[in-house]
Amino acid sequence: MSESNHIDINSLHQTVLRETENDSILEINPNFYRNLADFIGNLRKQEFDGVENKIKDTLIDMVTELTSLLIKIRIDKISKTSDLEISYLLDEEKFILDSQEDQKERIEMILSATINGKSKFLESLAQSHKTKKIVIRFLHEVDELVGADLEKYGPFKTEDIATIPYENAQALIAKNVATKVHLED
Repeated sequence: MSESNHIDINSLHQTVLRETENDSILEINPNFYRNLADFIGNLRKQEFDGVENKIKDTLIDMVTELTSLLIKIRIDKISKTSDLEISYLLDEEKFILDSQEDQKERIEMILSATINGKSKFLESLAQSHKTKKIVIRFLHEVDELVGADLEKYGPFKTEDIATIPYENAQALIAKNVATKVHLED
């Protein structure tokens, strides 16, 4: 591992360059994304005036683009490699891959149930998904509504947070009335 814990635009650029020039996934610092998040967070906290602020904003944009490119390159390599060196995967990349495995399992489950004539299972699965609860934050006031689970929810005021059935939440999100609450700090 050539990367130290210190990250700046040059070290990030070098990491992305090395990753693009190599067909296999490279070993990088296990705390790379966390160190990168600290670097970006510290940049965002700095306050400048005029040209210096524009330079800071441009630097943040460059770091964001390089970070996005690095993640896409590494995930693409991971998905195309059969002889993957798993120890080179960062925890955050394992998190991404875990969701892809879940997706593959779900596709197999739906395919199997469909070709084996298990319509009741598919119906149960669909209903379960519609009524699965998710957390949303309201961007506008909303009157009381009846959920996909036939329970009553609301009324809600702007900035209220509620747990409601997935189908109802998706409808409100699509209308820009609410937004999904993500688990972030």
